Formats: sequence, C-alpha cells, structure tokens
Amino acid sequence: MKILVTGAGGQLGRSLPAALLAHDVTALARVELDIADLARVRAAVAAHAPAVVVNAAAWNRVDDAESERDQAFRANALGPRNLALAAAECGAALLHVSTDYVFDGELGRPYDEFDRPEPRSVYGASKLAGENLVRETNPRHWIVRTAWVFHEEGQNFLRTMLRLAASAAELRVVNDQIGSPTYAPHLATGIARLIDSGAFGTYHIAGAGQASWHELTCALLARRGIDKKVVPVSTAEFPRPAPRPRFSALVSHMDPRIELPPWQDGLAAFCARL
Repeated sequence: MKILVTGAGGQLGRSLPAALLAHDVTALARVELDIADLARVRAAVAAHAPAVVVNAAAWNRVDDAESERDQAFRANALGPRNLALAAAECGAALLHVSTDYVFDGELGRPYDEFDRPEPRSVYGASKLAGENLVRETNPRHWIVRTAWVFHEEGQNFLRTMLRLAASAAELRVVNDQIGSPTYAPHLATGIARLIDSGAFGTYHIAGAGQASWHELTCALLARRGIDKKVVPVSTAEFPRPAPRPRFSALVSHMDPRIELPPWQDGLAAFCARL
C-alpha cells in the first residue's frame, strides 16, 4: 500500500522506510512538510493519496516547551490534528506516535494502554492533546506511545553520554528516573507490524524491560569498552525546567501485542552501527 511518512529527518523517521519496504513509501522531512500548516498538509496528502499516514514528526525539546508552549502545541497537537483531518478527507488511516511523558510516573508499575494519562510537563500535555485530537478527528487511527528513543544518528541521550565520556573525568547520571529505552529501528519494525494488522487503537510499543538513565549509561560504556566512572545522582541534583515522570516504563495489553526486543538488544545494535 502507499504510505506517507512525516518527520522523516528524525530518529524514527529515518528508520521507517527500511521497516516498510513491503510498501510504497514517501518520506517527508519538516523542510518538505510542516505538519502545522493545514493547507500544505491537505495538499501533500491529496497529492500522494496514501492509504496510511505515519506521523513521526514532533517537538521533542522537553525543557524548551515549558517556555515555548505555543510552539510545542503547534507541532504536537495542531500538527497531528491536521494530518488526521487531511487523512480522513482522503479516506486514509493515520498512525501517530506519542510518548510515555503523557503519564506522571507516580503509578509505581509500568503503564499499559488502559492507565489514565496525567502529564506533568507542557511537552507531555501537548502530546496528550495531539492524541485526543487524532481520536476526535479520524476514527481510522493508531496511536503508538513509546519511550526513550535512540538511534546511531541524530541527537539523543546515548550519543550525548559518549561525547561527554570522551572529555569528562566522570559522568553524573540520574538514577531515579525509570523508563523503557527503545531502539528506533526496532520501533519502526513494530509500527510496520501494527499497520499490517489493521487493528486500530492505542498501543504501547517500546523496548522490553526497564532501566534508569544511570543503568543505561553504564551498559553503554561497558559495551563500548570505555572505562569511566558513572556517579548515580538524584533528579533533585539536576533540576530542569520540565518535570520528568519518575517511573514511566511501558507495557502492552493490547491485541495484537507488539513486543520489541529487550532494550539491551537495541543497545547492542546501536553500538554495532556507530
């Protein structure tokens, strides 16, 4: 089938065409399509006439969103609504990618699809608004929540840790935030499986298992053979503008259950491809 991917310049967007090789894929980066521009979105969807639109575009600058609320909601809420509207007008389905940050992290166990979102940050609120607008605008939709995405290209936590490890005497990394590290190509493969299922709904698709940022960093350096002290610190010692969920690991109870490999496998693939 014909599939249109937005946000092709991001970590997930780069990974989707390879995962969707069985389909006719057109991938557009932000410079080619600003999803917050309704007229351009309508024109692009009408021109490409896809059966499915996959939205991998997002405003991911979590801390900046606290002071740039309008920009965050423009990209993360208005943009998905525009895609949902244009897709519905053309009879297409929309797969929209969301985040674990729609949860407050206070549940004390991994979140499944039936838990109630309670975002703590502007970023999380903007992503939840995008989810709700997609649900309201196009009944033929998938919403995929994922977490802690990383790829060997682009900006992400793991690449930052490797850069710091090359110059810092030691690394100080938060150990009281727990999530589900997710390798972008694994996520892309999961999304392809979900599209092929034809089963609309809200899904959690993330690397299996859970880890803290500290644990993830230690595993990264060990696999890269880097001997560097990694000091565990609390979130309170690293205050940021946007509050983070303390425990936002994701699990799925949906059918079909799209399970990804353990995050350690994603880390191994990441290191092999650097």
